[in-house]
Amino acid sequence: MRILRALHRRYWDDERRGELDAYLAEETADNLARGMTPDAARTAAHRKLGSVTRIREEIYEMNSLGFLETLWQDLRYGARVLRRNPTFALVTILTLALGTGANTAIFQLIEAVNLRTLPVSHPDQLLELKILNAKHGRMGSFNGSRPNFSNLVWERIQADQRVFSGVLAWTTTQWDLAPAGESRPVQGLYVSGGYFSTLGVAARVGRVFTAADDRPGCGTPGAVISDAFWQREYGGDPSAVGRSIVLDGRAVDIIGVTPASFFGTQVGRSFDVAMPLCADAVFSPRPRLKRPDFWFLGVFGRLKPGVNREQAAAQLRTISAGIFRDTTPANYDPSTARDYQTFEIGTLPASTGFSSLRANYADSLGVLLALTGIVLLIACANLANLMLARATAREREIAVRLAIGASRPRIIRQMVSESLLIAGLGAAAGLLAAQWFSRALVSFLDSDSTRVFVDVELNAKAFGFAAVVAAAAALAFGLVPAIRATRTSPNTAIKASSRSVTDSRERFGLRRLLVVAQVALSLMMVIGALLFVRSLWKLTHVDPGFRTDGVLVASVDYRKAGIPEPARGAFERQIVERLRALPGVTGAARASDAPLAGNSWNQHVVVGGAEQQTNVNFNSVTPGYFDVLRTPLVAGRDFDDHDTPESPLVAVVTESFARSFFPHGAVGQTFQIVEDVGVARPPIRVVGVVKDSKYGDLREPFTPLAVMDGAQDKEFDGSSDVVIRATTGLTAVSAAATRALLELNGSIVVRYQSMASIVAATLVRDRLMATLSGFFGALAVLIAAIGLYGVMAYTVARRKVEIGIRMALGADRRAVVGMIVREALVLLAAGAAVGLAAAIPGAHLASALLYGLQPADVPTLAASLTLLAFITTAASCIPAWRASRVAPTVALRED
Repeated sequence: MRILRALHRRYWDDERRGELDAYLAEETADNLARGMTPDAARTAAHRKLGSVTRIREEIYEMNSLGFLETLWQDLRYGARVLRRNPTFALVTILTLALGTGANTAIFQLIEAVNLRTLPVSHPDQLLELKILNAKHGRMGSFNGSRPNFSNLVWERIQADQRVFSGVLAWTTTQWDLAPAGESRPVQGLYVSGGYFSTLGVAARVGRVFTAADDRPGCGTPGAVISDAFWQREYGGDPSAVGRSIVLDGRAVDIIGVTPASFFGTQVGRSFDVAMPLCADAVFSPRPRLKRPDFWFLGVFGRLKPGVNREQAAAQLRTISAGIFRDTTPANYDPSTARDYQTFEIGTLPASTGFSSLRANYADSLGVLLALTGIVLLIACANLANLMLARATAREREIAVRLAIGASRPRIIRQMVSESLLIAGLGAAAGLLAAQWFSRALVSFLDSDSTRVFVDVELNAKAFGFAAVVAAAAALAFGLVPAIRATRTSPNTAIKASSRSVTDSRERFGLRRLLVVAQVALSLMMVIGALLFVRSLWKLTHVDPGFRTDGVLVASVDYRKAGIPEPARGAFERQIVERLRALPGVTGAARASDAPLAGNSWNQHVVVGGAEQQTNVNFNSVTPGYFDVLRTPLVAGRDFDDHDTPESPLVAVVTESFARSFFPHGAVGQTFQIVEDVGVARPPIRVVGVVKDSKYGDLREPFTPLAVMDGAQDKEFDGSSDVVIRATTGLTAVSAAATRALLELNGSIVVRYQSMASIVAATLVRDRLMATLSGFFGALAVLIAAIGLYGVMAYTVARRKVEIGIRMALGADRRAVVGMIVREALVLLAAGAAVGLAAAIPGAHLASALLYGLQPADVPTLAASLTLLAFITTAASCIPAWRASRVAPTVALRED
């Protein structure tokens, strides 16, 4: 009721005033009736009622919210104070904007990747199905973002489960929109017929798939496109539904558009086009649906009402034995089949979907959030110092207010309100900065080969986080100065005519303590930044075993060229010859997997009749590959024209392979690749040894690698990678290569990546950590230097008289400068000791993100200390130099 009256206070005030006027009129009339004169009647009526103004004030107070009104008054007063001190306001607000903006941006990314539930109906009812005991015996091929099940297992799960109201399966893929020439890849999804209905996602336009769309032999029944793709390619035109889209050269009708908020079940990746799972038989060169040993599907289920996760897991365990018994691949050997039949299907919570970003960047984002938190702490310490200085300057004002009756809590509340106002303005600016910062973070994670989609728009959680951060910061830098400012006796403050009263040792001690804390936190930031920067430097200077400069990787897709399979080998040789003949190209060779591109092929080998337990990586290349990549040949020979499909199999191995299996000389030795039961294991003769090279990651140690001769390949799926070395610009080479390939066949689609960009894509996380930690470290040092400068300048100003006396007694300028700088160095030493003690354990927590460095790396610690010492000394030299320029007579006259 009081709130309603406060909101309509003018109405209530007018009504009460009317009642009072009516009472006075009635009382005056009664007095007149008793025979009083008009003046006496009105006077008597007013005397009986009392002070009308006081009554109205009492009613006014009854209809108001005292705390909020006082707070509003305090905030208005604070705004006037900030308006009178624009420099102070700008510095404090910008400092907080950087602190809260950085923290909010990192929080937004963490919230979007780790915490946010999928934008589907009742995501808490979703469970992901996964084989929980697959450490042993799982054999086969894997493909897709979540290769948990083969299609045969998925079909049995769909038929046998009784605990889900719906189940769905999906896998990721990529199609091409370009009819020929340079490719236009689109992110694709193969989904089961119940995918959208199980998630509770309805079409924005048209319709989504149903079970009827996903049936064996469905062909290309239609495509569902995402809202983003609809807007990008069709401008949001509803007539796009019903039109055709060409994917990998096949026309598919668009049947619907998904809502704008829906991106699939994988956080960090969106899709452009979805097709029914059965269409894989049309698009895939080697259809996966009937292959029992090909694992490429992820599966979700929605719990039936009244069924919990434990009950679902129990039912899945019950049906697991029958499912894996009936789907055992025929080519599994008895041991592998036995392990396969022991698999059990389990469940995982799936309300937040799944995400490779979550797995790859969880530690990095945690470290970055800690770093931004430290930056905010440094900023708060700096602001607390500023607020202490302002409180000192306002002590007389505060003393006067206390002397005339203001309560101490009231003044503290007013000063904290000013801090809240600063924090609120800083947080508002920080929210704007966070939007730019979070988008920059997402674009940082994006690369040519990996498109990242994360929705980092402002939401209630981001607002709440920023508000909490701002409130905590306001209390951190505003409360202590407010309490200290009101502790000085009013009599002492008013009588004080010199600075000696206010500049107590206790107050300076607190300000110095804050500087020590800033230096310690800054040192932690600098050590962390240098560790990540040096780690990245080491990675970029790792010798991968090949050279990246001047190398272009062309991914050639000729599936639409209509080349019959027996002629594909010859056609690929023509592709390589055409590219090798281009102007400026010094070499070209085909490779099944370009190094560090993300694809892998590994198996065990048999040496001397015994299967080796060491995992061996494989690649398949044509002659000239090692020359293109400038990988030195250590022994033996490269592949040549004598190696043909009809000749014995040959391989070139790396030094690690040779050391592992043929320590007394590898050239001339033979080995076999472990194949499934019934599959031939022909001997492979080692004809050469090359220098070790990285295979999947720059961080990994050199591992055994066997490179097969691509000229002896017997299967060609219609696409291949060609590595090209050129002496001219890669852009010009790619344009000429496209023309040459289209002259060879007008249906070829090609995509280019420089080898340097492939390698750079493997360093995204390291570059992110080095860049952001470097930025935050520089920011922390800058804030700390400003804080130290402020304290030293304040100290010098307050000690001007002392300095004047010293100089009058004979001290020279050098002695004065030395005195001030020594004081700063004491603060630096204290902060450095604390910072070192905290930084080393902190670095241990992030050691998994480092490469080639120990957390207590001595050169890094020494460089950090030197850098911080230089900056803080420079920050203290300026006020020291100013102090030395003061004339003793001037300083003494100021006392």
